Amino acid sequence: MNADKLVKLVVNTLDDGKGKDITVMDVRGKTSMTDFMVVASGTSERHVKSLAGHVAEEAKKNETQPIGVEGEDVGEWVLVDLGEVIVHVMKPQIRDFYQLEKLWRGESGPVETLPELPVH
Repeated sequence: MNADKLVKLVVNTLDDGKGKDITVMDVRGKTSMTDFMVVASGTSERHVKSLAGHVAEEAKKNETQPIGVEGEDVGEWVLVDLGEVIVHVMKPQIRDFYQLEKLWRGESGPVETLPELPVH
């Protein structure tokens, strides 16, 4: 499946699962690791895990085997690596903290010191 079709599949799957604030970023030319990043929010850890799981399932059904799925154990941020598309599903607080869209779009802003994160 080509990257454009895979992005559509991912977005439709996230939307069907009631994912919030779905954003697609074309990162070709900014990184060699992927062509697109999709970021979405889930309302709870369970919702984040469910959304990511459905993305992985739908990709498999469409003959795209995920390279990896990370973060399912905690559920605050789950990454699904589909090769040409990397999907980040996060709780809103985590998404606000890391601001991946800002990072990958190259927007500049104030530099903040990161607080210590709790160890799980």
